[in-house]
Amino acid sequence: MKLAGKVSIVTGGGRGIGETISVLFAREGSSVVLAGTSEEKLNAVALRINDAGGKAVPVVADVANERAVQSLVEGAISEFGGIDILVNNAGIAGPTSPVVQLELADWERTLAVNLTGAFLCAKYALPSMMERRGGRILNITSVAGLKGYALRSPYSASKWGMIGLTKTLALEAARYNITSNAIAPGPVRGPRIEGVIERRAAELGRTIEEVEREYLGQVALGRMVEESDIAAMALFLASEDGANITGETFTIAGGYAL
Repeated sequence: MKLAGKVSIVTGGGRGIGETISVLFAREGSSVVLAGTSEEKLNAVALRINDAGGKAVPVVADVANERAVQSLVEGAISEFGGIDILVNNAGIAGPTSPVVQLELADWERTLAVNLTGAFLCAKYALPSMMERRGGRILNITSVAGLKGYALRSPYSASKWGMIGLTKTLALEAARYNITSNAIAPGPVRGPRIEGVIERRAAELGRTIEEVEREYLGQVALGRMVEESDIAAMALFLASEDGANITGETFTIAGGYAL
């Protein structure tokens, strides 16, 4: 198993990409602390992992809340003795609206969860990794962090920021044998992208089918990627296979907007 004996924190671990990463990491031998805001969903994923013979602990925590993040990390250390892997996956889609119509509160909340949350989790998880002289930080950004994204400015800005944070952490943590990398998914099949497409269609006055074709028309392979594709890259980077990779952003998008 590629992560035998490791301890991972996965934020946004109760659904979607976070759930898929958590299940895979547990299957590969890591104890997993699942963080998120839905107790019901977190408990369901933890039960799935534990019933399969893995080790998972669910923790309800809003990553935009510093005290909640500090408690999350302290609990993980108390339960498992330290932290080896941090997956900053928690995120929200934010509003679909032109900048001139955006509410400041919506802008601030999107950046608070997507970017400040990643900063806070790194801030509190890093000391344990530094003490153990090794670790992995994985930030789940987006192709929206590599280009402009009309009607989604707070989301795009937060994902650009995650890439800057990734590179900075790579420089600061390298002397402790800690790597920091980002994964930038393109459109991922599932409820999240369905909601994004629906809201975009409503904002533009177009049909859902038209907007979906627009997304797929920018993908060289002509299809959305799967959550398992993102999890597979996360496993590679979290394992010894990725030991000499840091400060990089890996696009998993089927050739999106090449």
